[in-house]
Amino acid sequence: MRVMVLVKATPESEANYMPTEEELSEMTAFNEELVKAGVMLDGEGLHPSANSARVSWSGGEVTVTDGPFTEAKELVAGYWVWQVRSLDEAKEWAKRIPNLGRDGAVELRPIFEADDFGEAYTPEIRQREDEIRRQTAK
Repeated sequence: MRVMVLVKATPESEANYMPTEEELSEMTAFNEELVKAGVMLDGEGLHPSANSARVSWSGGEVTVTDGPFTEAKELVAGYWVWQVRSLDEAKEWAKRIPNLGRDGAVELRPIFEADDFGEAYTPEIRQREDEIRRQTAK
């Protein structure tokens, strides 16, 4: 199963906190461990919400709101995509994430796989989705 690990924002990350060389080294070592174990598929840190925008829909109307956004606890500061055998395995890896000397949290969200959609995911839709994935992999 694939799991998206959402690194929740903190007041520090929203204030554009930049980690020290030691903290970066610690996180890099963790990422190397994830890669060697065949767990890490992708991952990046994200700029603070001050450099972001939100697009929302309500009643058929589209609204664009530029950051910053006020509720840091609802924001994401980074992410990983992990390939694991179970959500329990993802939890065990998450417990080992270096917190870089700050408070923080991550949210583990299983990613839908094609088979999760049942009969609605027809062979035609699967073929189209596979072609999209091939194109984006280039």
